[in-house]
Amino acid sequence: MIVAKPQKTDNKKIAPRTWVLPLILWALFEAIAITLWLSTDKSFYLFNFSYIGTCLSLGIFLYANKVKGSRHIVQFAIGSYMLVYLGVLSNENMQIEGFWYYLFSGVLQAAVIHYAVAKIFGPLLFGRGWCGYACWTAMVLDLLPFKKPKKSRRNLGFIRYLIFAISFLFVSSLFLRKVPELEKIMAISFIVGNILYYAVGITLAFVFKDNRAFCKYICPVTIFLKPASYYSLLRVKVDPTLCIDCGKCTKVCPMDVDVPNNSRKKLNGTECILCLKCIEKCPPQALRL
Repeated sequence: MIVAKPQKTDNKKIAPRTWVLPLILWALFEAIAITLWLSTDKSFYLFNFSYIGTCLSLGIFLYANKVKGSRHIVQFAIGSYMLVYLGVLSNENMQIEGFWYYLFSGVLQAAVIHYAVAKIFGPLLFGRGWCGYACWTAMVLDLLPFKKPKKSRRNLGFIRYLIFAISFLFVSSLFLRKVPELEKIMAISFIVGNILYYAVGITLAFVFKDNRAFCKYICPVTIFLKPASYYSLLRVKVDPTLCIDCGKCTKVCPMDVDVPNNSRKKLNGTECILCLKCIEKCPPQALRL
């Protein structure tokens, strides 16, 4: 008697087409690029935001298609562009000091627009995606060997507020004292500030055995990022019917987020950098964007 073999059933959900999210992101940045170009009559904005949007979209597309190292490719494509071309060659201070400088100058350009798009209003849509895919400090820190936090987070987050206040007082004092050649000072402070950031970030990574220690305790930009990230449209969600509570997602999270929790009030919920390591490691594929 011939016994028919039972047919295998595929319980995996059909994934959405991998080009949808990249296309939406590209269209968003292209809209920003064209709007700023037409409103300011400066072709730089067309190139700048088209370049960043194209890099981000391409990186996400490659990641969705399981191309190894795609996130790091994007980090270096955007991070090195902003650090070397904008910061060093074009003398644009893209650090928080540059934001205060252009804001106090009453000039709606450079760092002010960058912060508005990437770090103040942008996180309402994509959370702290900038930290995961475009930060020129993190692009170096993520290459260090401590990709998974070895120890629990320390109560040192207050340091970022001190750095935030110092940067504000530094630039405001320059304006109050009417110091000459402010643009030259801003250019120098960008170079010096980045050297200090890298030195402190690398040191903390080795001391705390955590590549992202700088992001958690020192980086002042997170003060802008955290409030809007709370309401982020794009975020990692868990399907509780599939989750097996294995804890693998939380263990690999570089930012100590309580991943298997859909509440916006979850532990370190505004710290997610959308690196998607949690989705990669989830055995039952219970996590999704």
